[in-house]
Order: sequence, then structure tokens, then C-alpha cells
Amino acid sequence: MNTTITKSAGMGAVINDGAVTFRVWAPNAKKVFVGGSFNDWNKNEIALEAEENGYWAVSTDAASEGDEYKFFIEYNGKLLSRNDPYAFEVTNSDGNSIIRRLDFSWDDDNFKMPSWNELVIYELHVGTFNRSAPDAVGTFEDVIIKLPYLKKLGINCIELLPVAEFAGGISWGYNPAHPFAIEQDYGGPDGFAKLVNEAHKIGIAVIMDVVYNHFGPSDVDLWQFDGWSENDKGGIYFYNDHRSDTPWGDTRPDYGREEVRQYLRDNALMWIEKYHCDGLRMDATSYIRYEGGGLGYDTEIEEGNILMRDINSEIREKYPHVLTIAEDLKGDSRVTDSIEENGLAYGSQWDMNFVHPVREVIEDTHDDSRNLQKVVDALEFRYSNDAFSRIVYTESHDEVANGKARVPEEIQPGDAESDFAKKRAILGIVLTLTAPGIPMLFQGQEFIEDEYFQDTEGLDWEKEKKHKGIEKLIGDIIKLRTGESVGAKGLRSQHIEILHVNHDTKILAYNRFDANDPTEPVLVVLNFSNQEYENYGIGLKANEPFQLKINAASKIYDEAFSELPVDSVEVVEENTDAKNWTGKINIPAYASLIFTKA
Repeated sequence: MNTTITKSAGMGAVINDGAVTFRVWAPNAKKVFVGGSFNDWNKNEIALEAEENGYWAVSTDAASEGDEYKFFIEYNGKLLSRNDPYAFEVTNSDGNSIIRRLDFSWDDDNFKMPSWNELVIYELHVGTFNRSAPDAVGTFEDVIIKLPYLKKLGINCIELLPVAEFAGGISWGYNPAHPFAIEQDYGGPDGFAKLVNEAHKIGIAVIMDVVYNHFGPSDVDLWQFDGWSENDKGGIYFYNDHRSDTPWGDTRPDYGREEVRQYLRDNALMWIEKYHCDGLRMDATSYIRYEGGGLGYDTEIEEGNILMRDINSEIREKYPHVLTIAEDLKGDSRVTDSIEENGLAYGSQWDMNFVHPVREVIEDTHDDSRNLQKVVDALEFRYSNDAFSRIVYTESHDEVANGKARVPEEIQPGDAESDFAKKRAILGIVLTLTAPGIPMLFQGQEFIEDEYFQDTEGLDWEKEKKHKGIEKLIGDIIKLRTGESVGAKGLRSQHIEILHVNHDTKILAYNRFDANDPTEPVLVVLNFSNQEYENYGIGLKANEPFQLKINAASKIYDEAFSELPVDSVEVVEENTDAKNWTGKINIPAYASLIFTKA
């Protein structure tokens, strides 16, 4: 066995020229060794040499790809067994690190991330999206099976709940134990790379959800990694004072340490460079930038802001097509403002100013009390003077759990398939898909999945068979939104004009248009009441011949829906809404109508 000390360029276990170089950061260690299946797990045979700034490294030809290993760290007379913080794969969350490359065979070279104004994101949880059996955790392969379904629906981007190795086999994924490793129960690194590759081959982008506001708290070898800690806290990777506290454990990373910021930066780049991901959604960023998550008079964590600015700046410079999304939920433009404007430079952020008011209005049990102004405000809101700096949705993993159910269930508890529940849920989806912003759906939303999201229960695909018509409706709207169906360029623009708001009839109408190319405007008419209207007048600026594109209340989508005929807009020279022209339309109860010029 040949062992040499080396100034390694990489962290973890790096394979090169018939040898493996091990490199680890352990600034308080007295000695560091590496051992594994390649030397019968001898804990003090292969010693690493101290480098500068607390790094240790060694190169040995005894180890090779596929071998299992751990670091053995001597501190205060104890020999601590630790997994590699940079391990690309582990046997399980409480197991051993595995030496491996991430050199997959890719054939996705022709894939190009759709422009952000063309995206329709579909958020899914690998463990529940498409289970092969009720008691079997879903896998990457199970998701691959459904990619043609998502493509047919019109989806061009999937966003995965976190897949970094977590404790056990069932989890939402927001408890990462090994940030660089991929959950083995889902299919490990090879399974994930195959999913991204197959998605790209049929034109679907992949956004990865990452968790940098806390780790674990279970099975986290980063905890007191090299033995040192203060106040019985987490040691070198974590804050060791009150700043360690988060709602998910005492495990907030120490953003003040350059090495920790580098660790998180390396992780962010891994998803893009090694796994070809097209975007990152960063979880609970308010807990990176505020000690208490931005509640009240929280103390700001400027070091966390530096971390996010640095990651976003590097990604924007190297990979301008990659979309970074913040789940901040504080309604703060600073999150998506540019660095020059003292912002954090995220590409977009989940929008609390859309989801909360829209859900409130469509879930209200009384038509009379629906406040359409809340919907108008939600449609017109924007961050950083850019409509696409926000992700708009009515369902996400958070919004349909933690005491809140799926929208149809909230509308009519215990009877989510009632006419009221279906039609008003569709109102929310139409708002999502026609509003300025990047729209997002949650798994199963397109076929009226009900109850609550749980990581122990798979998506009910029997509902997909039952509600094929509603699924087709959502697909028809998605295709308009993405441009797969022609005539609706206005939906991919920055602009919206509210044409009609009647608080008595509960009718709302707006025009989506592109100021630079006004040839493809989209007229959206929504009825937030259970009253149907015939020959209803909406003010128009000009004699524009809008043609009916989608009647979401039609029986072609659900047999229980309306028989009221809806035709193209009849324009007459008559004053309505302080406009010289009036469009006459039949509007079914709780209807969503979409008109285009083509």
C-alpha cells in the first residue's frame, strides 16, 4: 500500500490516477485517520496530514471506487467515527460513506431550460408521487414512469421535495442528514441522475429543493464533527450560541465560518454541475437571514445574507439559465432584488401575497362575503418590478399539510368532489395559471386530490381515472400558458389590466397582454358566485373580437358542470365600466372563462 500526503484540490474522496485522495476539514482534531473496507476498517493505519486552516489530506492506492469508508478523528483522547461530510453516497443515513465518482452517462445535451416566463412547475414528493404499492416508498424510477403523463399534461418543469439522504425511509426530506448524498430508498445517485436525464430528454426541467437553514437533526455526523463544541452545541458546522436555534432543532449552520459557507456553496453547485439540475428552491430562507425567521423585531443574520448573495451571484454568472427560488414567505422584494440594490439576487420567490388571499376567497363558504379586491391585489402584486420574480400557487406541500388540507377539502370538508369544491378549486387553478408570475401546481392537484399531504400515503391515482375531464381542462390551460397551444402570448407577459370588478355580482375580468406585441391578448372572466348570468356586460377598450378558448364550467370537462351555452364575446358599442365598448357573455356559476383572439 502506497500512501502519500497531498495538497488535494477537492474535498471528500477524490479518485484520480489509481489512487483516492481523502480530504476533510477538522480544525480541532489532534489526528485524523481514514479507514474502511479497503483496510479491514483499521482506524489508525492511514493517517492524514494537517494542511492549512484545519484541513487534513492523504492519498492512498489502497482504496478504490465502491469501497466504504469513514474518518476517525482524535480529540481529547477519544477516537470519533465520522462519515465524510462530502460523501456523494452513503449505505444509509446511519451507515458508511461510499467512494464514488458522479460521472454519469448523459444524453441530455439538447435540452434547454424553458424561459422563466414559459415555465409551469409541478411540485412532487418522490416518496409518495407514484408508489408501486401502498406500503412501498416511491422511487426515482417510479417518477420516471409518470414523466410521459406529466409531458402530456403540459408540464415543463418538476420541482422535487428534498432528496438528500435523511434518517429512515419516509420523510418530507426537510431533515437532511448527509447533504451531498442521495436518499438510498429513492434510488441513490444513479437513480436520481437517470430521472434528470429522462426528464430532460422529453423536455422537462428539474428544480431541486435544498435545505440550508438547518440540518437533520437525526443521523447528522456533522454534529460536533471534530469533537469540539461550546455550550454543548453542534461544533464547527453550527452556531454554538443562541443562533443555533431553529424550529427544526439546534442545528442552524454557522454562516459566519468561511468553511461552512464554502460547504453549502459546494453543495449548491453539485446539483447543477454533477446532476444537471435546472434550478434550486431554497427552503425557509427567512431562517437563514433572521434568527427567528423574520418575526417581529428579529435580529438579522448578515452572514446568512452573504451566503445567499454569494451562491446566487456565482450561479447567475456561470449558469444564467438556472433559476434559484427562495421560500421566504415574508413578502420582501429584497429577496429577489439585485445585489446592486442590496438584494439577495434570487430569480424568484414563493409568493405569500398570492396564495393566502386567493385561498381565503375561494374557500369562503359565503358568496356575499367574498372580497374580490383581495384577488385583484393578488393578481397585481409583484416583487422587484418583475412579474416572474414570484411563484404563484394555491397548493404546495406546506399549504396542504400542517393543519391545512387540499383546496377542495377546505372548501367542502368531507365532500371534496362536490360541485362547489371542484368549481371553486378550479377557480384557484385558473387564477394560478393566468396570473403574472411563474405558476406552480402540487402533485395531484390537477385531478382534485383531497384530504392532506402525508409522507406515509401515496397519491391516489384512482382519482386521476375518475377526473379525466378535469385533468384535461387543466392540461388545456397549461398548454395555453406555455405556448404549446397558440394564441395566448399575453399569458407569458409582464402585463395585466383589470377590466371589470363587480362586488355585487362577484364577477372579475382581466386582460393579459404583451405591451411590445399586443396581437395575442387573453381575456379571463371569473365568476366567484353560484349565480349564472346571461348576456353579462364587461367593459372593453375597443371592438375586439375575442373567441372562447376554454369554458372551465362546461360539461365536456365534468358531467356535473353547467349546460349554459357560452359563445364568443359579442361586442356592442355601449358604455360599461367607463369604457365605450361592451362585451356580452353568458357566465355559468363559479365559471372560469378564457378568451383569445385566435
